[in-house]
Amino acid sequence: MAKVTAKNLIDEFKLELLNNEEDVAFRPITTSDISRPGMEMAGFFTYYPAKRIQLLGRTEMSFYDTLSEDEKKDRMVRLCTYDTPGVILSRGLEAPTYLLDAADEVGVPILRSDMKTTRLSSQVTNFLEGQLAPMTAMHGVLVDIYGVGVLITGSSGVGKSETALDLVRRGHRLVADDSVEIRQEHDGVLVGQAPDLIKHLLEIRGLGIINVMTLFGAGSVRNYKRIGLAIHLELWDQKKQYDRLGLDEDTIRIFDTNLPKMTVPVRPGRNLAVIIEVAAMNFRLKRMGINAAEQFTEKLANVIEEGDRDDY
Repeated sequence: MAKVTAKNLIDEFKLELLNNEEDVAFRPITTSDISRPGMEMAGFFTYYPAKRIQLLGRTEMSFYDTLSEDEKKDRMVRLCTYDTPGVILSRGLEAPTYLLDAADEVGVPILRSDMKTTRLSSQVTNFLEGQLAPMTAMHGVLVDIYGVGVLITGSSGVGKSETALDLVRRGHRLVADDSVEIRQEHDGVLVGQAPDLIKHLLEIRGLGIINVMTLFGAGSVRNYKRIGLAIHLELWDQKKQYDRLGLDEDTIRIFDTNLPKMTVPVRPGRNLAVIIEVAAMNFRLKRMGINAAEQFTEKLANVIEEGDRDDY
């Protein structure tokens, strides 16, 4: 899991740090959930989610202004704990003195934004979900083909990078080569990207490392892509029975997501780029409810049924 701090929020959303010490901005954030402490402002801290970012908007601060001085101080002291990763004030609201004092006491960063509360909450939540999502790295190539993120896997030297180069030449976009960083941002949603060190680079044996964006233009690459299909390349095995109809549905499990998987045998004379390109188009058709294999099977069953009737 990536490490996220209040400094990342400051840089991403142009927030203003209101504390005297800038070191507090490096306190880690461990959850993407955000709390709007309305009940806490009323004094109910029994189930206070202290490890979440606390977002104070016009509603919370309007109620806060109705409290007595002792209550105001008590609420802010209890709001700022050693576990609290930060407090954000929306709409450019002024930070109460009690809040600043309590925050400096335990090192909680106090941030301010000019955005509306609901919009700020949504954007910060989406950002944290993306940054804190579980991540793993897989050996393979990720290409955007007709809007479908296709993860190409296989043993070293089977031709993954060469196939990706052919796909780029055909107008598709490279996301990552050799190593793909995969995050599960939501249930059933896998997003892949390249490590910064090898972003936009492609390794071709005998040719070396090439920069795809420099050679083919900015339209030939993209920084990240949701993965919809996995295609595994393997050397042709004469003893193995390969699917010839497309009815078998295999999957590969990454985190909690079952990703559709196809196995494509490799041997001289097969144009892998065209096969993978058609596989991506066929995958899109299946998502739209058009399955050629099932339609063929249904027609074949009807022909057989009609033949049996004629025999009688």
